[in-house]
Amino acid sequence: MNAASNMPLWGNVALFAVTTLLIGIGGWRLASVAGRIAERTGLGQAVTGAVFLGATTSLPGSVTSITAASNGFADIAVANALGGIAAQTAFLAIADIAYPRANLEHAAASAANIMQGAMLVCMLALILIGMTGPDMTVLDVHPVSLMLPLAYVGGLQLVSHAYSKPMWLPRQTVETRSEAPQGTRQFRGFSRLWIEFGVLAALVGVAGWLLARSGMALARQTGLSESALGGVFTAVATSLPELVTAIAAVKQGALTLAVGDIIGGNVFDTLFVAVSDVAYRSGSILHAVSLHQAFLVSVGLLQTGVLLMGLVRREKRGIANIGFESFLVLLIYAIAVLVTLTR
Repeated sequence: MNAASNMPLWGNVALFAVTTLLIGIGGWRLASVAGRIAERTGLGQAVTGAVFLGATTSLPGSVTSITAASNGFADIAVANALGGIAAQTAFLAIADIAYPRANLEHAAASAANIMQGAMLVCMLALILIGMTGPDMTVLDVHPVSLMLPLAYVGGLQLVSHAYSKPMWLPRQTVETRSEAPQGTRQFRGFSRLWIEFGVLAALVGVAGWLLARSGMALARQTGLSESALGGVFTAVATSLPELVTAIAAVKQGALTLAVGDIIGGNVFDTLFVAVSDVAYRSGSILHAVSLHQAFLVSVGLLQTGVLLMGLVRREKRGIANIGFESFLVLLIYAIAVLVTLTR
């Protein structure tokens, strides 16, 4: 952050552009490798997108939140996580635009992705309870922050079960791109595949971290407020890997992987709040933040609820060929950004 802050404005613009290009190249390849991992491990695209792809592309955001929290910037740390969730959900609507055959929520409907959406609602609700409930701590960490990792692990087990033994299946149409659970696992060339994934993940992670540093420096150099810095600028900058990999997955036909990457990345981002609470050493970060962070949680809940309705309703085509849910998600995000920038 210090190095980027000391660079001139044009230098940060150049760094931002170069790292965005690197994320584009690495993210495109990363989506392809993740698709092959999903097939060979038998985990499925939704689980692979949530656990491996979503977590990997979320690394720049986690570093940003931890850094801000450890330096005492509670609002920036939490706003970066919550603003990232709102931005990434809006990115799913952009990925929908990249798939002209049908609405993405129609083509990629699956029990695993719906379970992930419900899991995200529960995680966000826990954060909201922590913010608005009694101010209590265990070793300067709120009990909710201790519950979030446990909820994450338990939720992933439910997502995996929803994929391998679904009790609900979407009705198949011509536009539906579903995947059947893999009965056998293929381990030929498996080590090489993981090495390639690791190298690409490192490339995207480092590029995303540099992108976030240059983005924060640009925000400060252009005079943005702290709320705008955390809730909009760094949130969008650190979320760009999710956008690139989601569009790449859509273009490669891995629709469930694309949705799993976004929703799974959002679920993983809720853990930023827990880790930031540990890094923040002046009490619970959940009660150190402003009321605006509760607003951002509510935005994430509303967007996810709309997305879940889209996954259940499965409208083939709608407004601007992206459906009512994608249109509403974009509208909600635009209003949230406007409120954040003008507060």
